[in-house]
Amino acid sequence: MNAQTTSSPTRAALDWQRALAFLARERRSFAERNPASAQLAAQAQQHLLFGVPLHWMSDWGTPFALHVALASGAEVTDADGHTLIDFCLGDTGAMFGHSPTPVATALAHQATRGYTTMLATADAATVGALLAERFGLPLWQFAMSATDANRYIVRWIRAATGRQKILVFNGCYHGTIEDVFVDLVDGQPVQRSSLLGQVHDLTEHTVVVEFNDLAALETALAAGDVACVLAEPVMTNIGMVLPEPGFWAEAQTLIQRHGTLLVMDETHTISTGPGGYARAHGIAPDALVLGKPVGGGVPCAVYGMSAELAARAVKAKQDAPPGHSGIGTTLTGNMLAMAAMRAALSDVMTPAAYAHMLALAEQLASGLRAVIARHGLPWCVTQVGARTEFQFCPTPPRNGSEADRILDGELEHLIHLGLLNRGVMITPFHNMMLVCPQTTPSQVGQLIDALDEVLGQITATE
Repeated sequence: MNAQTTSSPTRAALDWQRALAFLARERRSFAERNPASAQLAAQAQQHLLFGVPLHWMSDWGTPFALHVALASGAEVTDADGHTLIDFCLGDTGAMFGHSPTPVATALAHQATRGYTTMLATADAATVGALLAERFGLPLWQFAMSATDANRYIVRWIRAATGRQKILVFNGCYHGTIEDVFVDLVDGQPVQRSSLLGQVHDLTEHTVVVEFNDLAALETALAAGDVACVLAEPVMTNIGMVLPEPGFWAEAQTLIQRHGTLLVMDETHTISTGPGGYARAHGIAPDALVLGKPVGGGVPCAVYGMSAELAARAVKAKQDAPPGHSGIGTTLTGNMLAMAAMRAALSDVMTPAAYAHMLALAEQLASGLRAVIARHGLPWCVTQVGARTEFQFCPTPPRNGSEADRILDGELEHLIHLGLLNRGVMITPFHNMMLVCPQTTPSQVGQLIDALDEVLGQITATE
């Protein structure tokens, strides 16, 4: 993440001394309001690395880790009894609300009938059919996370094509599959310096180009050695980067021309609609990955293939020597996960749910733009369906390098803590917000009012 200075364009129209004083007050307020979380955080420090179950949980910018007692619908209740309106929603894992009733009912039913057997249940065929109908790809497999699903589909495609290289876009995010941690630095591919414990050179088998750069994409594919392009249809994790008009139509033509396959990672862009961004915009991938929300927040993920790719994958497996394929884990496709996915796909991720979410996201985006304009800030708002974000630049970035330059972790944490102390949560990484089927218009209004108050505390006064 780039460090920003008080004179940087990101902070234009801000009074940084006022902002730092505000941050100090907010940190004191958080500590005073959350003694139970403070006690739990101190206890966790004794036996948990970084004091949390996953070190990412320490990235919220709070003086100590906030602890949660209950999450339901669009709200979280913390250990001190505060009810928070949740626009983070587990960074997409709970995009359809916390503990959606159909999933909770299915899990309760399955809980007395077994958790995992390494055998199929009746839910499996139903889930496969639901996925095929929704996304238009006929054949599916399962994983425990989108990271695993991305890893497995890349392995299948390398085996099916005989090619070793993959292509990703600069600044991409596909979980923690090692192959994608290659960035462009001054136009050159560089293995990401923050990657821990990496022992082989990722740049040997990973090609990276900028998003929206068709010329660079064509040049990278021309050698005919790239097995697949692994991409989100909209970049989301470095801040949202939207495809320029016509980009994906032309990109698909180039990809097909060079015998490369296209994998769409829709884990975040499922916010677009029931069939994801690709189906809504006429993109026809050879494979598709979806994790996080597909089981209503239960750990699971799916990946689907075209009939042609599936036939090549099956042949590759049949032609391989006996032994472990490197694909799958013992808990993959377990009974609880299949029950959760069946309920989520049938009764949670519905057109009616999306209609509610998309309308509220429009209200949110409009309100954010009005607040930003009222405070004279050179910021913009981007939106992909139910997913909305404000970014510290006047126009949306067109590639990962542009998006990276406007990231400002210090400013983000300041804003996020101010919102948290006013009863609303947004994602701790950049400024992303999701609305879910249980979110109400008044809750959207509370978020907009809270942001208005926070910005009023950090912008320059006349």
